[in-house]
Amino acid sequence: MLKQRMAIVIACIVVLATVLAGCGNNAGTSSSGSSDKANFKVGMVTDTGGVDDKSFNQTSWEGLQRFGKDNDLKVGTDIKYLQSSQPSDYSPNLNQMVHQNFNVVYGIGFLMQNDIQKIAAQNPKAQLGLIDAVAVDKNNKPLKNVASITFQEQQGSFLVGVVAGLTTKTNKVGFIGGINSELIKKFENGFKAGVKSVNPEAEVYAQYAGAFNAPDKGRAIAQTLYTKGADIIYASAGDTGNGVFTEAKNLKKEGKKVWVIGVDKDQHDQGMPENVTLTSMVKRVDKAIYDVSAKALKGNFPGGEVLAYGLKEDGVGIAPTTDNVSEKALNAVKDYKKKIINGDIKVPATDAEYKTFESGLK
Repeated sequence: MLKQRMAIVIACIVVLATVLAGCGNNAGTSSSGSSDKANFKVGMVTDTGGVDDKSFNQTSWEGLQRFGKDNDLKVGTDIKYLQSSQPSDYSPNLNQMVHQNFNVVYGIGFLMQNDIQKIAAQNPKAQLGLIDAVAVDKNNKPLKNVASITFQEQQGSFLVGVVAGLTTKTNKVGFIGGINSELIKKFENGFKAGVKSVNPEAEVYAQYAGAFNAPDKGRAIAQTLYTKGADIIYASAGDTGNGVFTEAKNLKKEGKKVWVIGVDKDQHDQGMPENVTLTSMVKRVDKAIYDVSAKALKGNFPGGEVLAYGLKEDGVGIAPTTDNVSEKALNAVKDYKKKIINGDIKVPATDAEYKTFESGLK
């Protein structure tokens, strides 16, 4: 009898140990592939522009907060960000979140590509998201534990270029970029293509600040372009672009009518109270982060995939605030948006593509 009881006790212990072992694997995920909200954590690491850059990083954080709110996750514990003051902070910040067992960790910006690739290779069970670049292994193949989130910024930039081309009074407009890179070139070339499509005689000045966190430099470049006659400037430069707004507002106070086209989010409020925001090119990083996080919560993290958000996916476009845009320009935007989505117009992303595009307009 004693032996029988001991056998039963041992069997129960084995079963219990098996259950506990199963619960210990893949924290936050059930055996069915769906995740447990109670243990689900998502984090992001900003670039040097900061989480309150009124642009790229801020939009990302807003998307993550919205995801957390919709799923009863607490900000500061379940939903969290780490801010990078300098590029050397990227790797330590990403590693910190990975080692704290966040279910998904996002690197905000193409500047983190190398750090994401290194950390993903070292931590194959980690789930990472990279914004604006494709994470690849040593064989140049997408890393299986990284969701590479990209956008067709040139398409949205084309639309605000149409607005600029139909609004300018001087036939001179400007573009200010952060770092001269393949990514920001998409903004520049799409914008120039939009301007030239509706106003072939317009002149487009383009200049780069060399940084995304230098508002004083952004303001200095804006001053130069406005002095050269540009009455509209499109800034794709993160916090550097805030300096463009500062210069435009000061000029407006002096009685000069100049405009700024914002980027990444609707920057209408950034132009107030002087009302200098003509429109903005919204880039729905918030939507992308929400989408990928929701998939991960259901156990369907898109690791190894390259996701592309364009006009068709509502990933880029013109801002909802259109108070300062003429009806003529809005109608033109609608027409060109249809043509781009239908494939009638291929918006250039590189200098070479723009050169070909421009020659086709002549």
